[in-house]
Amino acid sequence: MTVERLLKDEATEEKGDRARMASFVGAMAIADLVKTTLGPKGMDKILQSTGRGHNVTVTNDGATILKSLHIDNPAAKVLIDISKVQDDEVGDGTTSVVVLAGELLREAEKLVNKKIHPMTIIAGYRLAAECARNALLQKAKDNKRDPDKFKSDLMKIAMTTLSSKILSQDKEQFAKLAVDAVLRLKGSTNLESIHILKKAGGSLKDSFLDEGFILDKKIGIGQPKHIENAKILVANTAMDTDKVKIYGARVRVDSMAKVAEIEGAEKEKMREKVQKIIAHGVNCFVNRQLIYNFPEELFADAGILAIEHADFEGIERLALVTGGEIASTFDNPESVKLGHCKLIEEIMIGEDKLIHFSGVEMGQACTIVLRGASSHVLDEAERSLHDALCVLSQTVNDSRVLLGGGWPEMVMAKEVDDLARKTPGKKSHAIEAFSHALQAIPTIIADNAGVDSAELISQLRAEHHNDTTNAGIDIISGGVGDMEKLGISESFKVKQGVLLSATEAAEMILRVDEIITCAPRKRENRM
Repeated sequence: MTVERLLKDEATEEKGDRARMASFVGAMAIADLVKTTLGPKGMDKILQSTGRGHNVTVTNDGATILKSLHIDNPAAKVLIDISKVQDDEVGDGTTSVVVLAGELLREAEKLVNKKIHPMTIIAGYRLAAECARNALLQKAKDNKRDPDKFKSDLMKIAMTTLSSKILSQDKEQFAKLAVDAVLRLKGSTNLESIHILKKAGGSLKDSFLDEGFILDKKIGIGQPKHIENAKILVANTAMDTDKVKIYGARVRVDSMAKVAEIEGAEKEKMREKVQKIIAHGVNCFVNRQLIYNFPEELFADAGILAIEHADFEGIERLALVTGGEIASTFDNPESVKLGHCKLIEEIMIGEDKLIHFSGVEMGQACTIVLRGASSHVLDEAERSLHDALCVLSQTVNDSRVLLGGGWPEMVMAKEVDDLARKTPGKKSHAIEAFSHALQAIPTIIADNAGVDSAELISQLRAEHHNDTTNAGIDIISGGVGDMEKLGISESFKVKQGVLLSATEAAEMILRVDEIITCAPRKRENRM
């Protein structure tokens, strides 16, 4: 008796061990891809798009690399997702989370080959993850009450985060920039008010933090270049209607005088609109759209600074920072909320003229101006700085701090190992495997730095049998160092995020025993 095919012709399914192998292989391949970017001596990747312009991105940020990949393997997509979530949630640890999940699956594959059921492995991993998290909680330090110590903790975390990025050469300067910018936020995690402006030219050392807001626009001709106690109207309105805007309309006239009349009426309409804007009592008008010559002339006559074509992000941030709201109609001046700042002036950065708003309503606003040799360097510097800002803003709220340099992984591995010895049954194999996976992270950091990882990890393990040790990997000397003295710190929230996300992702992939790929849709011939 023949059984009819259940799935369509081109649909495929893989079952049991084959499906599990496909998942494991895909996830481990993704982990191996980003593995070399981990740690202070991690290497960068060049990503080249096949679209128009063949854009090139040079980066070692795990999330950026994985976001740019088009991947067919479903398990690999799960890892890419956890990397994105880690990036959105805490900003750093995007590579670690993928590498840890990959290592957990590599260990799980060995156990599955020994005929241990995936559910037993998952149960063991859950116990191990809980034990590892408790180990971190006990060792975390919190200096929130002592502002000086807390600031030095933030500096250490920023320097540790930046040491694996392009900014590692000037990490002290950039760590200070990032800490100053985040402390101005006063506990908010909204990074909108920190504006990062990239200007090619100079070197990364020339970057600086500016209090206030810098808009990358020029001041128009004949307009005031310097305004004190500015009242700012931020708008998104059409200021280019000095010609008929009805497409496909035909206007038949019997003389040039009539054309002149239509033009005159258009101008009059524009003049009325400008008068309404002036009636708000403003001395600075920022518009998202173009402002044509005629209205610009009227604004200049009224002594109002008019800025045109400020990009949408620019006007949103400007409205946020100056305390105004974006307006599009001007009939009721009393219902429009104006923005305020103490001084607007034109400044020069490199070759370019920009508009600087200082003394803004929202005191926490600031602009970080990045200088660098090329657009690729600047893009990567911005990504690195954004990671540091995210981690710091999270740490200001959850101020628990751990040491870095492979120390947390070794602490967790030791506790998990102890748990494995106490646990009866097959679960203990899974718990032990979890401990091996945790030790893989310091191993990879050491491998990337070109030092003997087997020697280093065995030394570290011996050191960690003493409970009060601060031993971690000192990449500079290539041996075991005291993380407290070296000032290598990490945020508790980042480490916890890495541990829990990686365990959950590995668990999810382990549960798979069948992969069904749908049949592709056929293109219809519409002849």
